[in-house]
Amino acid sequence: MLRWALVFLIISVIAAVFGFSGLSNAASDVAQVLFYIFLGVFALTLLAGLIAGDQLPR
Repeated sequence: MLRWALVFLIISVIAAVFGFSGLSNAASDVAQVLFYIFLGVFALTLLAGLIAGDQLPR
């Protein structure tokens, strides 16, 4: 998911350089949403790992 956010960020920058402001804004919005989803999933996974980490049998 983070890879897709970076891809859309690069698309946004390239579109901005060539003057496609509408495409640049759309790609930037998609990249931002994907990045926030990634952060949320990462935080939940980290929290679950910290909580369940002590309970796993070895």
